[in-house]
Amino acid sequence: MPTVTLLAKAYNNYQLKLVDKLLKPNLKGLKVEMEVCGVTSRKWIQVAISGEDEKIALNYLSNEFGLCPQRLESLNKFSTIKGFVTALDKNKGIVSVDIGVSSPDIIDATIPLRHLQTQLIDGRKTALEKIIELFGFCKNLPLTTKILKIDEEENTIEAMLAERQLAQYRNWTKSLLDRLIILGAPLQDVEWALKTAECSRDVVNIESLGLFEHAVVCKLGTDAAGLMPRIGGKLRATFNIFNPRKIIEFLGDDATLLTS
Repeated sequence: MPTVTLLAKAYNNYQLKLVDKLLKPNLKGLKVEMEVCGVTSRKWIQVAISGEDEKIALNYLSNEFGLCPQRLESLNKFSTIKGFVTALDKNKGIVSVDIGVSSPDIIDATIPLRHLQTQLIDGRKTALEKIIELFGFCKNLPLTTKILKIDEEENTIEAMLAERQLAQYRNWTKSLLDRLIILGAPLQDVEWALKTAECSRDVVNIESLGLFEHAVVCKLGTDAAGLMPRIGGKLRATFNIFNPRKIIEFLGDDATLLTS
């Protein structure tokens, strides 16, 4: 029974119990058995698959979530891989992203400030703190990265944002709609919180960023900052805000790079 580590995280036992319910419907019709084994030290979800359609199920999980590379030598230069922010070092100007490398040592991919400046704000020499504020970066935020440099001697990985990630930010900015980022809560809990707080009328939809990571899309004229206190007490989660108007105001004429 092969055990694989998904590029998806569960942060507590409650969420881990939900993984089985969230994954099994997608394997319906396949002759396989799936068992959720637990999580790694950094909360990556591990599952075991067995049965006649084992390869089909593994391919589905790989395509839908991705699999942790685990070892540094398993990474390929210029490949894209989803990860989760582990640290925002404002002094060094580095965003650290856990992409699943754990053996023999845990190694995060690092995105230097210069790449974020080039990719997100037209090369302006702006501090990381401002970019964090504009784009809603925070710990455990999912980010899709592109691997630029792998140094096996120094055990380092340099990355930048992948085109898929940049396209998401372009689309979010172009929409002019605020998004309330909710990390560490299942979709059913987010929906319940919105309904209980009578916020459903202020929301267009909920975009999935991962199994337990979501972006609540606000209607035009609704501020995500206003939703946060209304549902914050109903969810055990991390909240952040993506406000396209602030990005457009900051970029001025250069905002066409993100909105055209």
